[in-house]
Amino acid sequence: MPQPSATAFTEAWIRRFAASASATEAELTALDQQVGDGDFGTNLVAGLDATLRRLDGQGEPAGRSPLECAADAFLDEVGGTSGPLFGLLLQELAAAVAEGGDRLDPAALAAGAGGGLAAIQRVGEARVGDKTLVDALAPACDALASYARGQGTDPAEALARAAQAAWTGVGDTARLTARRGRASYVGDRAAGVPDPGAVGIGLLFSAAEETVTRLAPFLTDGPENPPERRTA
Repeated sequence: MPQPSATAFTEAWIRRFAASASATEAELTALDQQVGDGDFGTNLVAGLDATLRRLDGQGEPAGRSPLECAADAFLDEVGGTSGPLFGLLLQELAAAVAEGGDRLDPAALAAGAGGGLAAIQRVGEARVGDKTLVDALAPACDALASYARGQGTDPAEALARAAQAAWTGVGDTARLTARRGRASYVGDRAAGVPDPGAVGIGLLFSAAEETVTRLAPFLTDGPENPPERRTA
Protein backbone atom coordinates (compact mmCIF):
# COMPACT_ATOMS: atom_id res chain seq x y z
CA MET A 1 0.00 0.00 0.00
CA PRO A 2 1.49 3.39 -0.94
CA GLN A 3 2.29 5.72 1.93
CA PRO A 4 0.33 8.97 2.21
CA SER A 5 2.12 12.19 1.39
CA ALA A 6 3.93 13.99 4.19
CA THR A 7 1.30 16.74 4.11
CA ALA A 8 -1.64 14.34 4.38
CA PHE A 9 0.04 12.23 7.06
CA THR A 10 1.10 15.14 9.26
CA GLU A 11 -2.25 16.93 8.96
CA ALA A 12 -4.10 13.80 10.07
CA TRP A 13 -1.54 13.38 12.86
CA ILE A 14 -2.02 16.93 14.16
CA ARG A 15 -5.80 16.71 13.94
CA ARG A 16 -5.74 13.49 16.02
CA PHE A 17 -3.44 15.22 18.50
CA ALA A 18 -6.00 18.00 18.82
CA ALA A 19 -8.81 15.50 19.30
CA SER A 20 -6.77 13.60 21.90
CA ALA A 21 -5.99 16.75 23.88
CA SER A 22 -9.63 17.81 23.83
CA ALA A 23 -10.84 14.37 24.95
CA THR A 24 -8.35 14.15 27.81
CA GLU A 25 -8.29 17.81 28.90
CA ALA A 26 -10.01 17.11 32.22
CA GLU A 27 -7.53 14.35 33.07
CA LEU A 28 -4.59 16.57 32.09
CA THR A 29 -5.98 19.34 34.28
CA ALA A 30 -6.38 16.98 37.23
CA LEU A 31 -2.76 15.85 36.87
CA ASP A 32 -1.44 19.38 36.61
CA GLN A 33 -3.46 20.53 39.62
CA GLN A 34 -1.42 18.07 41.69
CA VAL A 35 2.00 19.21 40.50
CA GLY A 36 1.66 22.61 38.83
CA ASP A 37 -0.64 25.49 37.99
CA GLY A 38 -3.46 23.30 36.69
CA ASP A 39 -3.36 24.97 33.28
CA PHE A 40 -1.47 22.45 31.16
CA GLY A 41 -4.57 20.84 29.64
CA THR A 42 -6.11 24.22 28.90
CA ASN A 43 -2.92 25.50 27.27
CA LEU A 44 -2.45 22.36 25.20
CA VAL A 45 -6.02 22.51 23.91
CA ALA A 46 -5.68 26.24 23.23
CA GLY A 47 -2.57 25.65 21.13
CA LEU A 48 -4.19 22.88 19.16
CA ASP A 49 -7.42 24.83 18.65
CA ALA A 50 -5.28 27.64 17.24
CA THR A 51 -3.53 25.08 15.06
CA LEU A 52 -6.82 23.82 13.66
CA ARG A 53 -7.85 27.36 12.79
CA ARG A 54 -4.62 27.79 10.88
CA LEU A 55 -5.05 24.44 9.14
CA ASP A 56 -8.51 25.58 8.10
CA GLY A 57 -7.05 28.72 6.52
CA GLN A 58 -7.73 31.26 9.25
CA GLY A 59 -4.84 33.67 9.72
CA GLU A 60 -2.04 31.49 8.34
CA PRO A 61 -0.08 32.36 5.18
CA ALA A 62 -0.67 30.00 2.29
CA GLY A 63 1.84 27.23 1.86
CA ARG A 64 2.59 26.55 5.52
CA SER A 65 2.80 22.85 6.31
CA PRO A 66 0.65 21.26 9.05
CA LEU A 67 3.64 21.01 11.40
CA GLU A 68 4.59 24.62 10.68
CA CYS A 69 1.01 25.69 11.46
CA ALA A 70 1.21 23.85 14.77
CA ALA A 71 4.60 25.32 15.64
CA ASP A 72 3.44 28.85 14.83
CA ALA A 73 0.30 28.43 16.91
CA PHE A 74 2.16 27.23 20.00
CA LEU A 75 4.94 29.79 19.73
CA ASP A 76 2.65 32.73 18.97
CA GLU A 77 -0.53 32.05 20.94
CA VAL A 78 0.14 29.80 23.94
CA GLY A 79 1.48 31.08 27.23
CA GLY A 80 3.02 29.29 30.15
CA THR A 81 5.81 26.79 29.77
CA SER A 82 4.06 24.40 27.42
CA GLY A 83 3.60 26.80 24.51
CA PRO A 84 7.27 27.55 23.80
CA LEU A 85 8.47 24.02 24.51
CA PHE A 86 5.93 22.25 22.30
CA GLY A 87 6.41 25.01 19.73
CA LEU A 88 10.15 24.36 19.59
CA LEU A 89 9.62 20.62 19.15
CA LEU A 90 7.04 21.12 16.39
CA GLN A 91 9.25 23.73 14.71
CA GLU A 92 12.20 21.34 14.54
CA LEU A 93 9.98 18.52 13.27
CA ALA A 94 8.55 20.81 10.60
CA ALA A 95 11.98 21.90 9.39
CA ALA A 96 13.33 18.35 9.22
CA VAL A 97 10.27 16.96 7.46
CA ALA A 98 10.30 19.82 4.94
CA GLU A 99 13.76 18.78 3.75
CA GLY A 100 12.31 15.49 2.50
CA GLY A 101 9.73 17.13 0.27
CA ASP A 102 6.44 15.25 0.25
CA ARG A 103 7.93 11.94 1.33
CA LEU A 104 7.84 11.35 5.07
CA ASP A 105 11.15 9.77 6.02
CA PRO A 106 11.67 8.18 9.47
CA ALA A 107 15.22 9.57 9.47
CA ALA A 108 13.78 13.08 9.10
CA LEU A 109 11.37 12.44 11.97
CA ALA A 110 14.29 11.26 14.10
CA ALA A 111 16.33 14.33 13.18
CA GLY A 112 13.42 16.68 13.90
CA ALA A 113 12.58 15.11 17.24
CA GLY A 114 16.23 15.13 18.21
CA GLY A 115 16.53 18.77 17.23
CA GLY A 116 13.44 19.56 19.27
CA LEU A 117 14.87 17.79 22.30
CA ALA A 118 18.12 19.74 21.99
CA ALA A 119 16.25 23.04 21.65
CA ILE A 120 14.07 22.30 24.67
CA GLN A 121 17.09 21.38 26.75
CA ARG A 122 18.88 24.58 25.74
CA VAL A 123 15.90 26.64 26.86
CA GLY A 124 14.86 24.74 29.98
CA GLU A 125 18.10 23.01 30.96
CA ALA A 126 16.18 19.86 31.92
CA ARG A 127 17.78 16.45 31.73
CA VAL A 128 16.43 12.92 31.89
CA GLY A 129 15.54 12.25 35.50
CA ASP A 130 14.34 15.77 36.28
CA LYS A 131 10.64 14.79 35.98
CA THR A 132 9.78 16.88 32.93
CA LEU A 133 8.62 16.25 29.40
CA VAL A 134 12.25 15.44 28.55
CA ASP A 135 11.76 12.10 30.32
CA ALA A 136 9.24 11.13 27.63
CA LEU A 137 10.80 12.93 24.67
CA ALA A 138 14.33 11.56 25.08
CA PRO A 139 13.32 7.88 24.86
CA ALA A 140 10.96 8.69 21.97
CA CYS A 141 13.91 10.25 20.14
CA ASP A 142 16.01 7.18 20.86
CA ALA A 143 13.29 4.92 19.46
CA LEU A 144 13.00 7.00 16.28
CA ALA A 145 16.76 7.07 15.80
CA SER A 146 17.04 3.32 16.35
CA TYR A 147 14.32 2.64 13.79
CA ALA A 148 15.97 4.94 11.25
CA ARG A 149 19.40 3.34 11.81
CA GLY A 150 17.81 -0.03 11.12
CA GLN A 151 16.72 1.27 7.72
CA GLY A 152 13.04 1.24 8.60
CA THR A 153 10.91 3.08 6.07
CA ASP A 154 7.41 3.22 7.59
CA PRO A 155 6.81 6.54 9.39
CA ALA A 156 3.74 5.16 11.15
CA GLU A 157 5.75 2.28 12.60
CA ALA A 158 8.55 4.64 13.60
CA LEU A 159 6.14 6.92 15.44
CA ALA A 160 4.36 3.97 17.08
CA ARG A 161 7.70 2.89 18.54
CA ALA A 162 8.33 6.44 19.67
CA ALA A 163 4.91 6.54 21.34
CA GLN A 164 5.55 3.34 23.26
CA ALA A 165 8.94 4.63 24.43
CA ALA A 166 7.38 7.96 25.42
CA TRP A 167 4.72 6.30 27.57
CA THR A 168 7.42 4.26 29.28
CA GLY A 169 9.12 7.56 30.08
CA VAL A 170 5.82 8.95 31.38
CA GLY A 171 5.60 6.02 33.78
CA ASP A 172 9.13 6.75 34.96
CA THR A 173 8.21 10.33 35.89
CA ALA A 174 5.72 9.08 38.48
CA ARG A 175 8.64 7.66 40.46
CA LEU A 176 10.95 10.65 40.11
CA THR A 177 11.52 13.64 42.35
CA ALA A 178 11.04 16.82 40.35
CA ARG A 179 14.17 18.92 39.90
CA ARG A 180 12.84 21.31 37.26
CA GLY A 181 9.59 23.05 36.52
CA ARG A 182 6.64 23.87 38.73
CA ALA A 183 6.53 20.38 40.22
CA SER A 184 9.92 21.00 41.88
CA TYR A 185 8.19 23.54 44.16
CA VAL A 186 5.48 21.27 45.53
CA GLY A 187 7.69 18.63 47.12
CA ASP A 188 6.02 15.41 48.22
CA ARG A 189 2.74 16.47 46.62
CA ALA A 190 4.21 15.47 43.27
CA ALA A 191 5.18 11.98 44.43
CA GLY A 192 3.52 9.27 42.36
CA VAL A 193 2.10 11.74 39.84
CA PRO A 194 3.31 11.54 36.22
CA ASP A 195 4.52 14.77 34.72
CA PRO A 196 1.75 16.40 32.64
CA GLY A 197 4.19 17.67 30.01
CA ALA A 198 5.53 14.16 29.56
CA VAL A 199 1.95 12.95 29.13
CA GLY A 200 1.52 15.58 26.42
CA ILE A 201 4.51 14.11 24.59
CA GLY A 202 2.94 10.67 24.84
CA LEU A 203 -0.25 12.05 23.34
CA LEU A 204 1.65 13.72 20.51
CA PHE A 205 3.37 10.55 19.37
CA SER A 206 0.33 8.32 19.91
CA ALA A 207 -1.72 10.67 17.74
CA ALA A 208 0.30 9.64 14.71
CA GLU A 209 -1.75 6.44 14.80
CA GLU A 210 -4.81 6.97 17.00
CA THR A 211 -6.98 9.38 18.90
CA VAL A 212 -6.52 8.86 22.63
CA THR A 213 -9.80 9.33 24.46
CA ARG A 214 -8.70 8.35 28.00
CA LEU A 215 -5.35 8.67 29.73
CA ALA A 216 -6.01 6.07 32.40
CA PRO A 217 -4.99 2.99 30.37
CA PHE A 218 -1.68 4.64 29.46
CA LEU A 219 -0.95 5.77 33.00
CA THR A 220 -1.71 2.47 34.73
CA ASP A 221 0.08 0.06 32.41
CA GLY A 222 3.50 1.29 33.53
CA PRO A 223 6.86 0.96 31.82
CA GLU A 224 7.10 -2.81 32.32
CA ASN A 225 3.85 -3.28 30.36
CA PRO A 226 3.44 -0.25 28.09
CA PRO A 227 0.23 0.26 26.12
CA GLU A 228 -0.21 -1.87 23.03
CA ARG A 229 -0.55 -0.20 19.65
CA ARG A 230 -4.12 0.80 18.93
CA THR A 231 -5.57 1.47 15.52
CA ALA A 232 -6.96 4.90 14.73
